[in-house]
Amino acid sequence: MRGNLELAVVGNCQVAALIDELGRMVWACLPRPDGDPVLCALLRKDLGASADGVFAVDLKDLASSTQRYVRNTAILETELTDTSGGALRITDFAPRFRQRGRMHRPMAFVRLIEPLEGRPVVRLRFKPRAHYGAQFPQRFVGTHHVTFEHLEQRYRLTTTASLSALRDEGSMVLDSALACIIAADETIEESPLSLARNWLERTREYWQEWIRSLAVPFDWQDAVIRAAITLKLCTYEDTGAVLAALTTSIPEIRGSQRNWDYRFCWLRDSFFVVQALNRLGATRTMEAFLRYLDQTVAEQPAAELQPLYGIAGEKQLQENIAPALEGFRGMGPVRVGNLAYEQRQYDIYGAIVLAARQLFFDRRLAAPASAAQFHRLEPLGEAALAFFEKPDAGPWEFRGNERVHTFSAVMCWAAADRLARIASHLALSDNAQRWRTRADAMRERILARGWSNERGAFVAAYDSRDLDATALLLPELGFIPAEDPRFLSTLNAIERELVREDLVFRYRHADDFGVPANTFTMCSFWYVNALAAVGRQEEARRHFERLLTRCNGVGLLSEDIDPASGEQWGNFPQVYSMVGIITSALRLSRRWEDML
Repeated sequence: MRGNLELAVVGNCQVAALIDELGRMVWACLPRPDGDPVLCALLRKDLGASADGVFAVDLKDLASSTQRYVRNTAILETELTDTSGGALRITDFAPRFRQRGRMHRPMAFVRLIEPLEGRPVVRLRFKPRAHYGAQFPQRFVGTHHVTFEHLEQRYRLTTTASLSALRDEGSMVLDSALACIIAADETIEESPLSLARNWLERTREYWQEWIRSLAVPFDWQDAVIRAAITLKLCTYEDTGAVLAALTTSIPEIRGSQRNWDYRFCWLRDSFFVVQALNRLGATRTMEAFLRYLDQTVAEQPAAELQPLYGIAGEKQLQENIAPALEGFRGMGPVRVGNLAYEQRQYDIYGAIVLAARQLFFDRRLAAPASAAQFHRLEPLGEAALAFFEKPDAGPWEFRGNERVHTFSAVMCWAAADRLARIASHLALSDNAQRWRTRADAMRERILARGWSNERGAFVAAYDSRDLDATALLLPELGFIPAEDPRFLSTLNAIERELVREDLVFRYRHADDFGVPANTFTMCSFWYVNALAAVGRQEEARRHFERLLTRCNGVGLLSEDIDPASGEQWGNFPQVYSMVGIITSALRLSRRWEDML
């Protein structure tokens, strides 16, 4: 059976796992989301009964399956029914709740398997791998658990199921509830079933309380809530890092070798995530990410910043191939690490300043930022000024060439512009005037060279003819008003060349791998927001509602969509795409006060 992206995610901001529509856990990295995938079946050629790298609950004579999240939580329920009407429910979650004055988020996954109807016959298959699928870990059987060990990695599966049946993958009648807990190799003193149920209730309470704290829009609440929880699950709370996605090497396009490892913290992506959650009122993610920046970015000169770092601030992310894994649907290679960390991507200066600016204005924060923190940002502005017209790899991380990308230049301008605004807010008049003068000069240069009279549009790079969907962000960034004739003309050009119904290509010129065949999901939300900005509100709502139908069965999106088949491709779940749901819903929703 071949894999697809009908996947759900469970996690607790320490670990995360992906579960397919049949309740099989097919991806989980330990001890953290960028670790060794002990469950790696997602990157196997098929997922048949003999597949390894999986934790499956196989129901004999399976007839159907349904899947849903428990309301307003990261708890997943999968129900399987057999041909005789027997049924069971698998409840998956990672514990997360407050305990002893701090957040309890252990390296742990919990599976509750309960009979619902009849006497279903099941087979449990827990078949972890090690070293990116290359080896089986050593296995040691205890009284109620099995410990797995590979090099310095030790974890155990503690269960109330028969260890003999688990070891031999034998069939058993499910006549009572079973608990399975994957966690650190430590003794569980109490009954695993009691512990699992206790953790389940406390985790449910945590997520539902967190959702109650959000300022969600009136319309599309379920979609926004699912997006917000998913973004939260893509953060690594220990450091404050935001992961671009939880997977590696799911191809952007079928058979294209556009396979990348996204389990790292891109400064650009993180800005968009922080911005979206801020708009919902979840400011702690912003504060945690800015602490991550303090620990990671502050150690380097501003001129040497990388576009991405490891989730604990690692600077070296060497890219290697994992030969033991065939790849998603057999479409390798499987890459570990990402050489984009060596690239020059100058838009990051704007991303950092834009992410930090709320610290200076938001009165909800316990300690709003001061002039001292502003002065720590100024070297980023100096770097932006120095680099804004220098060639770079651009936001799409081209590996074969560098150009002066218009988006990178605009983001550098945004760094200077926001520094001027922050300085004015802090009554630092000399600094405000200096940064305003610089920002205005940068803007004039960009307007002169990023605009093409021939194309009647802002183009991808200075003096080029190529269009790029990042131009849709110009009003959002405050660079140019949406009603400006130059933006309206750019929007028309993008509609002619990059828009396919409700989907949008990021660009259509050839890159290192040829001309892209799949649309980029986040660009489709940029288009929705651009339509709303120019007054095409009803059209924007129609496009947005069609985009929501592109989500998988539990409301999640990957990076890319095939415009011909509608199939999702690319790493999963993609934070960029989930951000789009939130930003578009907030822009387009009717107001609460008008509806109640």
